[in-house]
Amino acid sequence: MECVDEKALQVENIFLQFLKTFRLPEDGGGGYVPYYEAEVEVMGRNESTTMFIDFSHVMRFNDVLQMAISDEFFRFEPYLRSACKRFIMELNPKFITEDNPNKDFYVAFYNLPLVNKLRELGTAEIGKLVAVSGVVTRTSEVRPELLQGTFKCLDCGTVVKDVEQQFKYTEPIICMNATCQNRNRWALLRQDSKFTDWQRVRMQETSKEIPAGSLPRSLDVILRHDIVEQARAGDTVVFTGTMVVIPDILALASPGERAECQRDSSRQNGMAGQDGVKGLRALGCRDLSYRLGFIANSVQIADGRRNTDIRYKRDAVEDDEQFTSEELDEIQRMRNTPDFFNKLVDSIAPTIFGHQDIKRAILLMLMCGVHKVTHEGINLRGDINVCIVGDPSCAKSQFLKYTAGLVPRSVYTSGKSSSAAGLTATVAKEPETGEFCIEAGALMLADNGICCIDEFDKMDTRDQVAIHEAMEQQTISITKAGIQATLNARTSILAAANPTGGRYDKTKPLKYNVALPPAILSRFDLVYVMIDDPDEQTDYHIAHHIVRVHQKREEALSPAFTTAQIKRYISYAKTLKPKLTAEARKLLVESYVSLRRGDTAPGSRVAYRMTVRQLEALIRLSESLARCHLDTQVQPRYVRLAVRLLKTSIISVESSELDLSEFQEENNDEDGGDGGDGGDGGGNGGNEENASVPENAENRKGKKLKISEEYFQRVTRALVMRLRQHEDSVTREGSELAGMKQGDLIKWYVDQQNEKNNYITLDEASAEVTKLKAIIESLIRREGYLIVVDDGRQEAEAENARPLRNERILAVAPNYVVE
Repeated sequence: MECVDEKALQVENIFLQFLKTFRLPEDGGGGYVPYYEAEVEVMGRNESTTMFIDFSHVMRFNDVLQMAISDEFFRFEPYLRSACKRFIMELNPKFITEDNPNKDFYVAFYNLPLVNKLRELGTAEIGKLVAVSGVVTRTSEVRPELLQGTFKCLDCGTVVKDVEQQFKYTEPIICMNATCQNRNRWALLRQDSKFTDWQRVRMQETSKEIPAGSLPRSLDVILRHDIVEQARAGDTVVFTGTMVVIPDILALASPGERAECQRDSSRQNGMAGQDGVKGLRALGCRDLSYRLGFIANSVQIADGRRNTDIRYKRDAVEDDEQFTSEELDEIQRMRNTPDFFNKLVDSIAPTIFGHQDIKRAILLMLMCGVHKVTHEGINLRGDINVCIVGDPSCAKSQFLKYTAGLVPRSVYTSGKSSSAAGLTATVAKEPETGEFCIEAGALMLADNGICCIDEFDKMDTRDQVAIHEAMEQQTISITKAGIQATLNARTSILAAANPTGGRYDKTKPLKYNVALPPAILSRFDLVYVMIDDPDEQTDYHIAHHIVRVHQKREEALSPAFTTAQIKRYISYAKTLKPKLTAEARKLLVESYVSLRRGDTAPGSRVAYRMTVRQLEALIRLSESLARCHLDTQVQPRYVRLAVRLLKTSIISVESSELDLSEFQEENNDEDGGDGGDGGDGGGNGGNEENASVPENAENRKGKKLKISEEYFQRVTRALVMRLRQHEDSVTREGSELAGMKQGDLIKWYVDQQNEKNNYITLDEASAEVTKLKAIIESLIRREGYLIVVDDGRQEAEAENARPLRNERILAVAPNYVVE
């Protein structure tokens, strides 16, 4: 006689009543609209077999039903499915076709009031309906699972139907034929058995939930039916389902093996006489252990939006998010705020004072450019990569931490403790099946997000090479252990690095300051340098800001927009796909050509060579700026701003100045006799690079003489080459002493500049002479590039006059090599 579960039948009837009668009140009206009848129509359109039920509706409908489902879900689940099938059959009998009369339907609950942490799950939750949140770290492939098997007895041919599987391959205990005693000779009839898709997912605690000093816990989650392939590696998800206890197969696989191993090892150590106990397997001494598993019936992506539709999450593209009218009004209000772009920039990382350029770069990186695909199927990167190089204690890590907390799919990692496999992906062996599977690394987990890498310069060079492909092609290729795969890594990279010498040396270009190869450096769209220069006013404001934050916490900060508003604004802006206008296209080409021209100019010291990657960076930055302004077209002003960002991101640091005051002061007394040298230079065009250098008249009053590093190098190269040419001509003719008078050398340089129309007034020519004398003195005394062959002292003594420096004969030092 079959046992009937009376309570379960009552739960089934109440649940059926709930599906039939539950109505959702309309907002602002007195009428009611049907809810789960519409759900059945959606299931029919999507050809789905899973009915999604909001648990808050159950709580509103009946307390007894809510308690029964939440406390004993595993017991009542078959009856809930039966009620669901009855409801669908009454509403739409055509839902079940003649081809599949035994079609099953499944119930998926979501929106539970309490979401548990992984560490809170224990044996008390076994069989209950619980929700648990965590990060997906590994997903297996989708495999078929036998739910109910139909077996045929090989002795008498009797068919035994619907044998439920108990987490393993379960055959009937004995044949139902009274004359047949068969217990182990069975054949599975596949066409009459019920199979379903299933997938194993490894879930891990989020970093915020891990207590101090603890390792992150992980849990195996089983997904079945329609919800397979909905959770991807790197997603923060909420699984709703029930805890079950399953035997630990690994411990069962070879029982007693540990005891035998101990005996074997002791025998090898000279104790051959003590054989110990054998035959532990036959005796049945088994270390039987169990472990907790989680069978999920719904997957909800935790992206911070409460009203997401969990049915279509697998098919939905990230861009097609729905926004309510209130959110759209708020976004438009933000856009219409006066000076909204600067306010948006100030709202990024409000705890950090200043650094507007870096905040602007992070905002553009969050917006990113538009992803494109060519006709050949080649992906053009839309993500923006940013590198921050700076002195210690410049809040680099604070920027990285803030960005990692702002974006849903983001990973924070440190360069020294990261390997190539940990950053990209690794091939691991599954312990139960022995098959190889791919385990996601940091760049895969941050797909469609941001990967923040701190201490980027401390990474091993072999590990840095691993991210070359991910930074430009945005894929990761793996060929290991018989697995050949190309994985997506569509992520922006925000990297922070320290200069090689501890502090940034302004007199050297970037490549000498950072231990990064040019191949990686060119893949960054923006490279920003943070220099910790002492400045009384800036230091006062920074100290005032930090002390205020420590004293008043949140009250000290008053950003124009909150973090939640910025998130909504960014997610809406990323739905736009701005197109380039004809004017913007023309301006982009001209800007790139002028940048390349400046790159090839003799004596120019740029940080890295301008390549086509920098042109693509300009396009991405322009599109990102258009998104910031909620513009569907890239206007020329966005291009001009992008060019300025690209220039200031690196070249601002390169224009370091040299102080030549010590050499200039000694020349003051001789300036009067040099007017003739610059006399030829009247009325010609101005020298742009020297615009910031003080006039000669001011120098005489004791002002400091400062010139740019680039100007110093260019003048040095010109003077050395002129002296070398003079030496060669003298050597060929053998006419006089190798070398050239300082006055003649200065006169030659001024004549050269005069021919190029670089002087407007006589004062400019006179100032140039003063600087030339200081540079020559520096080349003799500090750099050692020039030597004095004859200082003119003998001639001066013969004439009882003071030796003039302009009469000195100069030559290039023999050890100096022209670069």
